[in-house]
Amino acid sequence: MQKIYLFITLFLLSMSAWAQAPGGPGGRMPMGMTGHVYGKVIDPDGKPVNYASVIVLQNRMDTLTKKMKEKLLKGALTKGNGEFSLDDLPARGPLKLRITATGYKTVEQAVSFPPFDKDLGNIKLAVSTTQLQGVTVAGTKPLMSMDVDKKVFNVEKNIVSAGGTALDVMKNVPSVNVDIDGNVTLRNAAPQLYIDGRPTTLTLEQIPADAIENVEVITNPSAKYDASGGSAGILNIVLKKNRKTGYNGNLRAGVDKRGALNGGADFNLRQNKVNISASAMGNQMKGRTNGTTDRSNFGDVPATAITQDNANKTNGGFLFGKLGLDWFMTNRTTLSIAGIKVHGSMNPDEHIDIISDTLVKGGPSIRSLSQRNSDGHNKFNANGIVLGMKHLFPKEGEELTADFNYFGGQGDNNTNYRTDRFGNNNSIIGSDIQRIAGTGKVSFMTIQTDYVKPFKGKMKLETGLRAAVRTTKSNFVNSMYDDQSGKYIPIPAASNNYKNNDNVYAAYASLSDNIGNFGYKAGLRAESSDYSGDLLNNGQHFKNSYPISLFPSIFLSQKLKKNQELQVSYTRRINRPNFFQLIPFTDSTDKLNITKGNPGLVPEFTTSLEMSYLKTFKGNNTFLASLYYRHTNNLITRYLTKETNPVDETQILVNTYINANSSYSGGLELTSMNTLAKWWTMSTNVNIYNSKINTDNVTQSQDALWSWFGKLNNQFKLPANFELQLTGTYQSKTNLPVNDNKNVQAGPPMQQSQNASQGYIASFWGVDAAIKKSFLKNNAASVTLSINDIFRSRWSDQYSESAYFTQYYSRIKDPQMIRLNFAYRFGKIDASLFKRKNMGAGMQGMQEVIQ
Repeated sequence: MQKIYLFITLFLLSMSAWAQAPGGPGGRMPMGMTGHVYGKVIDPDGKPVNYASVIVLQNRMDTLTKKMKEKLLKGALTKGNGEFSLDDLPARGPLKLRITATGYKTVEQAVSFPPFDKDLGNIKLAVSTTQLQGVTVAGTKPLMSMDVDKKVFNVEKNIVSAGGTALDVMKNVPSVNVDIDGNVTLRNAAPQLYIDGRPTTLTLEQIPADAIENVEVITNPSAKYDASGGSAGILNIVLKKNRKTGYNGNLRAGVDKRGALNGGADFNLRQNKVNISASAMGNQMKGRTNGTTDRSNFGDVPATAITQDNANKTNGGFLFGKLGLDWFMTNRTTLSIAGIKVHGSMNPDEHIDIISDTLVKGGPSIRSLSQRNSDGHNKFNANGIVLGMKHLFPKEGEELTADFNYFGGQGDNNTNYRTDRFGNNNSIIGSDIQRIAGTGKVSFMTIQTDYVKPFKGKMKLETGLRAAVRTTKSNFVNSMYDDQSGKYIPIPAASNNYKNNDNVYAAYASLSDNIGNFGYKAGLRAESSDYSGDLLNNGQHFKNSYPISLFPSIFLSQKLKKNQELQVSYTRRINRPNFFQLIPFTDSTDKLNITKGNPGLVPEFTTSLEMSYLKTFKGNNTFLASLYYRHTNNLITRYLTKETNPVDETQILVNTYINANSSYSGGLELTSMNTLAKWWTMSTNVNIYNSKINTDNVTQSQDALWSWFGKLNNQFKLPANFELQLTGTYQSKTNLPVNDNKNVQAGPPMQQSQNASQGYIASFWGVDAAIKKSFLKNNAASVTLSINDIFRSRWSDQYSESAYFTQYYSRIKDPQMIRLNFAYRFGKIDASLFKRKNMGAGMQGMQEVIQ
């Protein structure tokens, strides 16, 4: 309807202008004296505005009224990318360009010649809003937007995660599953985590939910993206950015049911060519985890049965700060700098009751009781800086970007363990006291440049170069307390002093074009890498250099009638072993799940195929179906082996990593967005898949298993400015995933291991809800009450088996967590903010408004 209205308006104006168009002699402009103007219309976020009306007017004498009136000379609607082009304009006399679009304020600007070929650049429209007491309100973004190769989840609408971390956000993102330890899987495999389009060393628990604008789920990345990340694609967390004119910001504060506080503030200042933004947030954590482990060790002689009851408390918190500066040097060149600071401190305490039954042939079993208590103090500090440059060329679509990204962090860990053994009268008959203390450091630097060159029509070439350098250091000492000396005695065989360097160099090129309703994008990425590691305490050196590998990607799309589209894609990717998979450090903090890295691991390569169907219905309803298949060679997976305990010389079971033969995963994913009523929107995601790990080179392969995963997210707009969100997830019985442990931390892992490729995770489900009340003028303030895992149903139940044992393992973490959060938005548009005149580009910048 909007396009029809604009077309009729332009048609009638054109007819009027044609009937009354005077000019030079004979009513025509002299030959050669015509001009051409072109540009691009964008919204306040820099996104193109399509179907905007662009007209050129000129003051002329009305022959009937004998008065000067504005007459239309040319008119057009902007294209899907916001472009417009108007030619054959008279070069004499002042002209006026007027741009109108539904939901935006009208923009007018003068046009004059020469030059006769004039690039008006990007013309930004301001949202048509009402400003009351410095606060403005505009239309809201949808909960989720979909493209064939990407889903974008709007975190602002996800009120369930208010006051939480990025982990709480991920629990509600379509296609993404989060386990009890915070390990994230995308289509049952671990994805690569990005922040603002670049890899990061932060974990999801170190990123506050309120700092996130949206999450991009990229299941089959093109050649432009890193080839690393293995078989699961990329999760790109886009942090909030603000370039609104004047000053604006918000304040937040909240508390959960255990008294853990959270709070934060954002502030943004924009004037002329400078934009300054700052944000600071803090979150307290008071986590509680309870669980049991039942294990039968038939590999022992004699056989034993062990039962553990675990109770874990983790108290602490973290601070997150970000400061950014944008300098708009010209209309086409922008320089940016941003710094990030993270500080955290955690104090985990764990209590474990252990019952061991030794099976005696022909007689009763012998039972022993023990109790292990641990208390630790972990802290981390991280700093990051991002430098960026973006230059737009006069030709529409041509741009050059350059980025420098550095992120470094250090973690310190000091944990004491005491295991008491009890006799028949429940008295302590012996104790083992252990301490693990040390420091871990990690730094990650990337340098990248990208160039986009458009050609005739819609053909476009994208190229880029990238270098990534990662350095990791770890120095941990494992000591046992000696009663005779009264001192802790280090155990060199169970300690580590390790350094690792990992470098990746890449270049890519891709060509895309649309021929009618058919489109393609073909790309090729080349990457080489090298890895070196040193055990500094004994002088051992490990090194691997990998030659240039090629990673092709092809995307084909065909638009069909009735708003339908088909797409087929093929990519090849790589997953390199991470630090904890490589480091030969034995983590014996959990006696039933001792872990150790393998420095001899090599990368795994994955081939992915995906076919998607997208259908857009009336009333903001969309449906996306995707068939996918992934095959991986040299799969990095856990493997159980026997080794000698360096502490007491006994035989122990150790979880390490190996390169298995291969694995495959395939399935069907269905995603829909539905507007069921003006007050009710719903998104649904279902993934039905089958996966198998082939470990014939070392042991029996994992059995293939059909599974399915589903998410349902409902948003309700209620009377009196209330909003309600209700979400649910279900995971059926599924194979144990390959634990890639992508959440890199500075120190040895302190979480439950998955001990073999044989086994499964039992089905589980969960329901979350939140209600939000907005109040004050323009809804500047809001209060949100949320509860996670309402029915205490998100139990993590796992069964695993090997040639040495069978194990049942069950835990639950922070069920029925209730949070109450308050937020207040403020802002003011003031063209004379600094009490000085705004000229030229400055006046154009002041046309922006707060959304």
